[in-house]
Amino acid sequence: MAITFDGHNGPFYNSDFFAYNFAALTPAIPNADRQSFYGSFTRDLCDKYLTVFADFKYTRSFFNAALAPVPFTPDPFHTALGTGFSSTGISVPTQNAFNPFTVGDTTLPTGTPFAGIPVTTGVKYRGLEFGNRVSPTTKHDMLFDFGLKGELGEFGDYFKTWNWEAGFRYSRDEAINLSEGVVSAPGLREALLDTDPATAFNPFLNFSGVQQQTQAARSRVYVTLHDTAEFETPSAYVALNGDLFQLPAGPISFALGGEYRGERFRDDPDSLNTTFNTIGSTDLEASKVNRDVWGMYQEVRIPVTSPTWNFPGAYSLEFDLAEREEWYSQNTAATSVIGAGHSQYNTQRPKFSVRWQPFDQELTLRGSYSEGFHAPQLFEISPASTQSFPAVTDPFSSQTDVQVEERQIGNPNLHPEVAYEWTYGLVYSPKWLKGLTVSADWWHIDMRSIASILGAQFIIEHNIPGLVQRAPTAIPGELGPVTLVIDPNANLAGAVLEGLDYEVIYILDTSIFGHGDFGQFTYTVNGTWLSRFELQVSPEQHRFGIAGEFVPTGFALTSSLPRNRAFASLFYHGPHDSWMNGLDVGATVHWTGQYNDDQLEGFDRKVREWTTLDLLASYTFNMPTPVAQQEVPGLSKDGGKNVKMKDGKEKNVMPVSTATYSECGWRAWLNGTTITLGMQNVFDADPPFVAGAFENNYDESLADVRGRFWYVGLKKRF
Repeated sequence: MAITFDGHNGPFYNSDFFAYNFAALTPAIPNADRQSFYGSFTRDLCDKYLTVFADFKYTRSFFNAALAPVPFTPDPFHTALGTGFSSTGISVPTQNAFNPFTVGDTTLPTGTPFAGIPVTTGVKYRGLEFGNRVSPTTKHDMLFDFGLKGELGEFGDYFKTWNWEAGFRYSRDEAINLSEGVVSAPGLREALLDTDPATAFNPFLNFSGVQQQTQAARSRVYVTLHDTAEFETPSAYVALNGDLFQLPAGPISFALGGEYRGERFRDDPDSLNTTFNTIGSTDLEASKVNRDVWGMYQEVRIPVTSPTWNFPGAYSLEFDLAEREEWYSQNTAATSVIGAGHSQYNTQRPKFSVRWQPFDQELTLRGSYSEGFHAPQLFEISPASTQSFPAVTDPFSSQTDVQVEERQIGNPNLHPEVAYEWTYGLVYSPKWLKGLTVSADWWHIDMRSIASILGAQFIIEHNIPGLVQRAPTAIPGELGPVTLVIDPNANLAGAVLEGLDYEVIYILDTSIFGHGDFGQFTYTVNGTWLSRFELQVSPEQHRFGIAGEFVPTGFALTSSLPRNRAFASLFYHGPHDSWMNGLDVGATVHWTGQYNDDQLEGFDRKVREWTTLDLLASYTFNMPTPVAQQEVPGLSKDGGKNVKMKDGKEKNVMPVSTATYSECGWRAWLNGTTITLGMQNVFDADPPFVAGAFENNYDESLADVRGRFWYVGLKKRF
């Protein structure tokens, strides 16, 4: 029986939960713990001319994500193309020991291993007897830095402003993931074909209770998957900067450097995943990608006029020119469909900026033009495909299930993304109100060749040929249900973004009133207004605006796009020359303006604004440095007294008791210690409701569901 979709306000989409309320079983915050160890070392070997530095960090993290009990989709019985045979639910052979239908509504198709077997299609089932699917994941992250740096002033006065640095960095991330409570498609097929009630799987017991599957049936169907992944990056760099020579307006400064970066990634999923034989898990092929990157950069700053000139209309004018070049070489391992590949490309991108103070330091005008370059991420160029089951709404067919199968495919031939950016801005610091700074910058970004997946919802709404597969329709006049969505990584035509960044900072130093120093107050307002965000999916299509819209998580290019976001903060720092000098307290208010819900899915409503308050208090112990001992006639440096003996010679005699400052005492250990106490979301404000957000009904890209959260920090600087 076909059921016509009645809209999002009908019985299937209201608080009565006519359909299965899987969201109630999905934890919004997974169980997690993390331990980190960090150490750093810096030592001057030859004063400031040669300094060695190193640091090391190790982090172990664990989290246990959970999903609702596994839905039995897609069908373990396939078509000749490899997609699920039943467009919704699963197919149950009539020979199954528990199938109450003795006559099937169809037979399995030709060209498949089970062709001709009569089955009952559209049977829906969830693994309630097993409980939630859980994915305990353990990660080990390691980072090591080592380098040398120094000044070149020892080679002469010309090099007194020159600095150099060279270093090596190695990072490695390892992840071990288990997926418990998922279904083996081969095991389910065998259990559905079984005629023995003691070992067959019963997909018709959901309405009569749970915990009725036999242990033999459960052990055949439910499995635990193992996945391991590694990502490592060795890199090395060298940098040099300083002043080249003096102009009448000031020195010409330069910076240049080079670097090498190697990126190595591999993922080894469970064999059931790599053969696309699981249900309720993300099936994907094994992947191995490596990339070598060489880069160089140059930058020069040229002052044209100087404040000492007092030149009308050009109190201060300077230009900055920069350029960066990179060369890429990358290799991808073979998959079941695409062979091993190798590709190379390079880029050369400039940047130009100008800073102009026409009259004095009160007003600064600035502008820049730059070209950006972003290479595809390694998983984006791997030809290995990944399976997912996003929630969708099909405007062309009421027969499409709530969740459909999607295959996300990497593309070894992806081109790098490029961007062209213009910015224009000003900074105003009036003399009539000391401590006030107002700044505003208008920015325009033109992005081209964007590498991104489109997302299943977008592909279905536009019914893009070749990317949507449908089963035959059972309702005349409408398209058949979607059975598979192909979502390849591709270089989209582009996007255009425009907006305004603004900031107001006022620093009030209480000593200006002439009645003593009572500390310093800093007030800040910072925000962004998004004027437009226009997306062009392909060169054949026109741009369309998505500014002020909720963007589903399946769309990888950007998160949601409210037009207005801002924060305001007020902080107090204690007065100098007192014990309160280390005190800092403050409050920050975060605000996100209203934006539209997912209108493409039919949710014609506004997502309300969201405001939260954070509090912070910290204190840093700054113990006074002991006064160095001064030589006093008749006294030695170690505190003893020189006494003239009978033979006329002097002898140092220590007093019975001498009070000295111990560098290992409690004051030394307390010195440089910072204690921090903070609280986020003080009023425990819930994120605003988003109807288009799958599972949790809030915007995970902008909001945090944790609610009120307090923390304590302890830091010691040696």
